[in-house]
Amino acid sequence: MSLRLFAAIEMPDDVAACLLALQKGVPGAKWRSRENLHLTLRFFGEMAEPAAEDLDAELAAIAVAPFELQLKGVGSFGGADPHALWVGARESEALRKLAADCERAARRVRLKPEPHKFTPHVTLAYLGGAALDGVRAFESRLGLFEAPPFRVERFGLYSSWVRKSAPSLYRLEAEYALAG
Repeated sequence: MSLRLFAAIEMPDDVAACLLALQKGVPGAKWRSRENLHLTLRFFGEMAEPAAEDLDAELAAIAVAPFELQLKGVGSFGGADPHALWVGARESEALRKLAADCERAARRVRLKPEPHKFTPHVTLAYLGGAALDGVRAFESRLGLFEAPPFRVERFGLYSSWVRKSAPSLYRLEAEYALAG
């Protein structure tokens, strides 16, 4: 059996409530539910269970101290043909180190390098034909958004199942406490 895996930081309830309150005003947006709000550190993709067990061991060995994180600003991916709305994160050396350590863990279990530069964000919505004007208005209205800072004390390894007619399902497979 194989699993589709990624490492992520779950959003605390108060921050998630702030993010859910932003989810309006863009026709064609498929807004993410509370349980799907997370900041992805590294997408690993499909993995056989033995390799997933090796990855679990590598992730468990990561040594990063707990840190403060704050979400701020909004944007979209896709340029003139936007496909997702997101909330970004304030620059954080600790967050970048954690993401880099997840990348190193992936490389140690022989996964290919992540082809995209790490852009810390929480996806708010996927866009199915949303008008560019509506996306730009959303970005303009919420460009100065800031969520309350929160302490990151752990991250998780999640599995995901893509469904054709419904949002993906995510399940926490393992959790790793930060201690550095």
